[in-house]
Amino acid sequence: MGPGNETQISEFLLLGLTEDPELQHLLFGLFLSMFLVTIFGNLLIILAITSDSHLHMPMYFFLSNLSFCDIGLSSTVVPKMLVNIQAQSRVMTYAGCLTQMSFFMVFVGLEVFLLAVMAYDRFVAICHPRHYMVIMNPQFCVLLVLGCWTMTVLHSCLQGLMVLRLSFCSCVEIPHFFCELRQMIQLACSVTFFNYLEIYLVAGVLARGSLPGVLFSYCKIVSSVHTISSA
Repeated sequence: MGPGNETQISEFLLLGLTEDPELQHLLFGLFLSMFLVTIFGNLLIILAITSDSHLHMPMYFFLSNLSFCDIGLSSTVVPKMLVNIQAQSRVMTYAGCLTQMSFFMVFVGLEVFLLAVMAYDRFVAICHPRHYMVIMNPQFCVLLVLGCWTMTVLHSCLQGLMVLRLSFCSCVEIPHFFCELRQMIQLACSVTFFNYLEIYLVAGVLARGSLPGVLFSYCKIVSSVHTISSA
């Protein structure tokens, strides 16, 4: 499209999952119950780990961070969806959409990296049990979590900056119940080649960094278990 069709938008319209009023009430109850179960379930996990000194171990430290990540991910998407259904509104401000997209990418990326770190933790515990407490010392565990946060926050900031450079057309309807990166890029009138290139490059780097680590860890775990005598 030409430049004349581009505009400085102030809001997006989230189309959601359905326009049927009866189904919207059903979805409201379903997502509200799932949200409450997720929040309180993960809060109980964090409370149990922090209150019991016997659980102050690397595995439970990573598990508590994963629970916090689940809370953050659910809180980023579901509350706004529930408000939109209840208020019969689809409006999401431009700043709010960028904020939601950024936090969503932070918590999704953080969950992926935490799962990789937990796989490494189990690898050390099973394959090198005598050196486990030396390798997985508290300082190293904190550094691993900080590294996960740093990488995901930098990735989210990079994606957000790439979206900020885009110009959007008058049609700003997102066929989703939250602001998803690809859907926003598809609405742009300006050139999006570098946005897609950056998505694929970063996704490839992150996948090559986390997935092989998880696979290697569990392969070594399975191999170590098979070498243990049945007696």
